[in-house]
Amino acid sequence: MNASKDAGVVVFGGTGGLGQAICHDFARQGRKVAFTFRAAREKAQVLAQALPVASLHEPVDLAQAEQVAGFVERAQHAFGAIATVVYAAGPDIAQPYVGDMPAEQWRDAIDADLNGFFNVVQASLKVLRAQRSGSLVALTTAATRRYPPRDSLSAVPKAAIEQLVVAVAREEGRFGIRANCVAPGMIDAGLGQRMLARDYAPDVAEAFRKAVPLRRFGTAEEIAAVVSFLASPAAGYINGQVIVVDGGWGL
Repeated sequence: MNASKDAGVVVFGGTGGLGQAICHDFARQGRKVAFTFRAAREKAQVLAQALPVASLHEPVDLAQAEQVAGFVERAQHAFGAIATVVYAAGPDIAQPYVGDMPAEQWRDAIDADLNGFFNVVQASLKVLRAQRSGSLVALTTAATRRYPPRDSLSAVPKAAIEQLVVAVAREEGRFGIRANCVAPGMIDAGLGQRMLARDYAPDVAEAFRKAVPLRRFGTAEEIAAVVSFLASPAAGYINGQVIVVDGGWGL
């Protein structure tokens, strides 16, 4: 059973570079959008005003399960039903080598990303099971396929998120729920853009670009288009998959 075309979309991490593009993509389809943010209240207000549909936005700490569950419940109440839940959140991580990583930094990354996604999954499944329809899409990273040095704080939690998505796909399909991942490569927006500017010299960033067969970085809109596809009826038989969107970087 497919969710009604009038059902809303919930985007966790809506104010990030990718999250904003995802919200806009769904809104252009006429989907009502609920999105969360952590601290970027001004960005959230600007985004909500720009969306041409009914929207709901709130600050949510994904580490707090009750906050996550409360937001999902309020979105369902506001929209009547939820068609898709998108996990587009993630901490702004440092890039130490594993041997130099403080244990606290490791724990913080796991708590913020992996445990945060677990809270999203548990809250979402309660709603999607009751509807007996819907989809879950998680943004991960192409680094789970081709690992760049110093990226473990991103790649390791995201690899675990991909496996949790497989578990959801395998166990929840009987309720009409699909779960998939989109794994971006280097994207000229959001965290990827900030990391290139902050952590790498210009010549290193240029080497990354040249390593992509298409000789360019991706855009947030290209990622949003794949998320939208996976949430659509056209992807109705796609379940438990990771779609890598990296311009061929991992080949």
